[in-house]
Amino acid sequence: MTVTTSSPTADPVKKPSGFTPLAKRRRLTDHVVRVTVIAALLVALVPLVWLVSTLVIRGIEPLLDIDWWTLPERKGGAANAIVGTLMQTALAAVISIPLGIFVAIYLVEYATKKSVLARVTTFMVDILSGVPSIVAALFVYAVWRTTLGLPRSGFVVAIALVLLMVPLVVRATEEMLKIVPQDLREASYALGIPKWKTIVKIVLPTALSGIVTGVMLAIARVMGESAPVLILVGSTRAMNWNPFDGNQESLPLMMVQQYNNGPGAFDKVWGAALCLVILVAIVYFGAKIVSKIFASKTS
Repeated sequence: MTVTTSSPTADPVKKPSGFTPLAKRRRLTDHVVRVTVIAALLVALVPLVWLVSTLVIRGIEPLLDIDWWTLPERKGGAANAIVGTLMQTALAAVISIPLGIFVAIYLVEYATKKSVLARVTTFMVDILSGVPSIVAALFVYAVWRTTLGLPRSGFVVAIALVLLMVPLVVRATEEMLKIVPQDLREASYALGIPKWKTIVKIVLPTALSGIVTGVMLAIARVMGESAPVLILVGSTRAMNWNPFDGNQESLPLMMVQQYNNGPGAFDKVWGAALCLVILVAIVYFGAKIVSKIFASKTS
C-alpha cells in the first residue's frame, strides 16, 4: 500500500511568459511622436505637391503642342532654349564631374591630415559652396570680357556653372567615399592590388549610387540658374547649335524675357518652367539607371 504525501511545491507559481507590457506613459509618448512625425511629413509635402500641381496645370498646355519641341522661339516654340540649356549644362558637367570626383578622391584616399594642399582645397571648396551664382557670373565676366576681351557665348555660361557645380560634386563624392568600409580597401590591398585599381574597381563602384545622386543634384541646381545666362550670353530667338560662337538662348533666360513681355506671355513662362523640371527628371532617372548598370554586383 502506497501512501501519497503532499509536497509544498506541488502547485508551483506560474512564471510570466513573454515581454512585460509597456507602461501607459511610454505607449502614449510613442503615439504622440509617431503622429508628430507623420504631421511633419504631410506639412513638408504640401508645398511640394502645390508646386508640382501648379506647374502641371499652368504649364502643360504649351508642352502638348509639337511646335514647342521642334520650332525655335521666333516661330512660337522653345527648341532653341531647350538646346541651349542642354548644351550649356552638358559642357559644365563634362568639366565639373571629372574634376570634382578627382578632387574628392584625393581628399579621401591620398591626402593626410597634415597635408597643406588638402586643407587649402577643403577651405576653397567650402567657400565656393556658398558663392551666389551672380558672384560667379560677375567673376567670369570680369576675366573673360574685361581682362581677355573675348565675346560672350554659351561656353562662357558653362564656365560660370562649373564654379557652382564643382563644390557640390566634391562634397557629395567625398561623403560617399568616406562611408565605403575600410575593410574592402584592406582586403584588396592584401591581395596585392595597387591602390589606384582598388579605387577604380572597389571604392568607386561601391559608392557609385550616392555619387550619381550628388551629381544629379548639382546638375539640377546649375540647370536652372538665371544669373550667368543674363550676364554672360546674349539672348536670341533663333536656333544656335554652336555654344562657342554667338548668342544662345536657354530656358531660364527665356522665362525672364517672356515674363517681361507681360501677362499675355505667362503661359510660356510656366511652360518653360515645367519643361525645365521634366528635363531634370529625365537626366536624373537616366543617371540612376546607368548607376545601377555599372554598380558593383552583389552575390
